[in-house]
Amino acid sequence: MSSQPLSSSRPPTGIGPIQRREMRLAYGLLAPTFLIVLTIVLGPLLANFWISFKPVQLGDLRPPTPVANERLRGDAEAVGDRVTLDYRLRNSSRTQAIADVTLTDTLPAGLTLPDLDDRCAVEGRTLTCTLGDFEGGKRERLRLEAIVGEAYLADPVNPRDSRPVMTGDADNLLTNFTFTLDNYARIFDSGEFWFVLRVTLYYTVFATAGALVLGLFAAQLLNTAFAGRSILRGLFLFPYVAPVIAVAFTWIILLDPFSGTLNSVLRQMGVIDGSINFLGQRAVPVTVFGLTFEFPVALTTVIAFEAWRYFPLSFLFILARMQSISTDMYEAAEIDGATPLQQFWYISIPQLVGILAVLFLLRFIWTFNKFDDIFLLTGGAAGTRTLTVDVYEQGFAVSNLGAGAAVAVVVFIVLLIFATLFFTFSPKDE
Repeated sequence: MSSQPLSSSRPPTGIGPIQRREMRLAYGLLAPTFLIVLTIVLGPLLANFWISFKPVQLGDLRPPTPVANERLRGDAEAVGDRVTLDYRLRNSSRTQAIADVTLTDTLPAGLTLPDLDDRCAVEGRTLTCTLGDFEGGKRERLRLEAIVGEAYLADPVNPRDSRPVMTGDADNLLTNFTFTLDNYARIFDSGEFWFVLRVTLYYTVFATAGALVLGLFAAQLLNTAFAGRSILRGLFLFPYVAPVIAVAFTWIILLDPFSGTLNSVLRQMGVIDGSINFLGQRAVPVTVFGLTFEFPVALTTVIAFEAWRYFPLSFLFILARMQSISTDMYEAAEIDGATPLQQFWYISIPQLVGILAVLFLLRFIWTFNKFDDIFLLTGGAAGTRTLTVDVYEQGFAVSNLGAGAAVAVVVFIVLLIFATLFFTFSPKDE
């Protein structure tokens, strides 16, 4: 009896032609969205990397250009009077040179130039002057005597009405291909940068942890039904939805060392003898168990503000996750004799690990990049200067955009390393 091969009942493996066409169509439809997202995300990032390798100052955002101001000096009252065309010329850049500078101007009708500068020529009513190269910061005055004619007396024209045109060739630092590591050498060689980095990490870790702990406590508190719970939930959202300028100004008033409410209450309670400058005092010596250390007053105050302002976000996410946990688990644990603390530790926490990990990642990145809170409260003074404040100081206060961009690149690298480690070692879902 001859045997014939039996056909397999397993489904065919691989992707068929119809699925391939559908994939190509899907990619084609999504391609514009991908390109827009990549442009929005990668465009500024690549531009920041580009600027970080260039010695760009705030005044170098525009290429150097020659500038001219024209004035007519003298009285033109009769034919034959002599007046002076006075051109004040300068290089807009103090450091970069401009090559082959030329000036072109249209002379008013009725003015003739008997004696010209060697660098100038007149064709009809068009004045052209070849002025050569302008070094950085160069200023020059060009005076040309003119004789007044009848046409000018009949229709006197202010030379300012026809502005002179200046042209020249200059190298643009933003677009050329000259790169340097001076910006990175400057920030890494500075001991202040490493101090700012430590302050940033300290501020980010404790502010993030504080926001999560307060959010967890608030969620646990409002997870139980009681009268007025809805109103209290709305009040808990106030720090997050209120304008940052309003809440920062309120904290500044409350913590004022001379007329602040908190200092006044602490003095009346006998806790302190003198006022504490919570936002202006860098540190105070504190002794605990025989050990003396410097307690960062202003930095701790800023961390407390950050935790208070952003705990409602954690509160919302944690409360939503808590309410999705089955009550049967808690009832079974209570029957077995578990205390509320044991129920929280062995039931609630394992169920909240995933959402807490996501919140920690988001809050860490957002807090690390936070600028407005610290800038409004302390301006980065009293030991509260973080990397984002340093980016502002380098780029705008010192006018060194290259150094500011280099610090921003460091911020990006630190966050990239943190995100990589977080995704590598964070707990995975089953």
